[in-house]
Amino acid sequence: MYGELMCRMAGYIFITFMLAAVHTAHINHVFSPEDELHFKTWMSENEKTYTEPPEYYHRLQVFTQNRRRILQHNAGRHSFTMGLNQFSDMTFAEFQKAFLLREPQNCSATAGTFSGQAGPYPDSVDWRTRGNYVTPVKTQGHCGSCWTFSTTGCLESVTAISTGKLLDLSEQQLIDCAQDFNNHGCFGGLPSQAFEYIKYRGGLMTEDDYPYKAHQRFCKVKPELAAAFVKDVVNITRYDEMGMVDAVARLNPVSFAYEVTADFVHYKDGVYSSTKCKNTTETVNHAVLAVGYGEQNGTLYWIVKNSWGTAWGKDGYFLIERGKNMCGLAACSSYPLPLVL
Repeated sequence: MYGELMCRMAGYIFITFMLAAVHTAHINHVFSPEDELHFKTWMSENEKTYTEPPEYYHRLQVFTQNRRRILQHNAGRHSFTMGLNQFSDMTFAEFQKAFLLREPQNCSATAGTFSGQAGPYPDSVDWRTRGNYVTPVKTQGHCGSCWTFSTTGCLESVTAISTGKLLDLSEQQLIDCAQDFNNHGCFGGLPSQAFEYIKYRGGLMTEDDYPYKAHQRFCKVKPELAAAFVKDVVNITRYDEMGMVDAVARLNPVSFAYEVTADFVHYKDGVYSSTKCKNTTETVNHAVLAVGYGEQNGTLYWIVKNSWGTAWGKDGYFLIERGKNMCGLAACSSYPLPLVL
């Protein structure tokens, strides 16, 4: 019995040693000391730790691949630059699962109800500089709840423009309570459908009264604490990007959805443009907020508030090419008309 146990232990130790040796040899073959130094520096800057060697080396491999793609991209001629960020140890498949809409979003279901004007429009607009109309960039965490941040960001702005009071509204209420309006918590939804929920369910609470948890729970809404209200929902006609310009120029920021592809995850600066993303209603997987627009070196762009924290992109914002329905951004845009009680 004792001898059998010792044999098993010796065999386990030998197999573990051989696997570690093979893994180490593989790592030494793939990575340079410089790669690992960059990885450890990034880990320190992003407060990342990996408790098990297999996980460490897997993340090192993913990080190194992402870093090399970034360097290759930045060495070419592009309208935007890429950079390392908090997502640089993730594959795009992992990123999709953690942060993007996981359920198909039928943008074509949103009928156009927007009645715009013909212009003229200012060359540039930025609602962040027009007054206290845009809340700080928030962080959605590992939850496909971007649609809720697009919704609250837009309602926060239109309410502030109407009342002069900028509120910090609850994304968690939408995650927990808006399922009857074809939304799916951390698995996706659409701002237009979230605005409908707020309209018909009596308003939206503040972040303080219904704080964000980044996962779905039982609905705990308290209607008597509702702080912002929707009178009606305005859907801009599908693919009418000039309608979006009209709304942002004259009225308020606008919610929209578009398709995120792998290169966008490491966006850092400049005007994002892509030949890899599609421009139809069926492929959108992320919702954000257009807070303005402008032009850079002859390229028209949107100024967009994201929900991945201020360490990402341009302090949490990005610019994306305007006038070409880039990545389907004009597929389903909307905003609410605030109800002021």
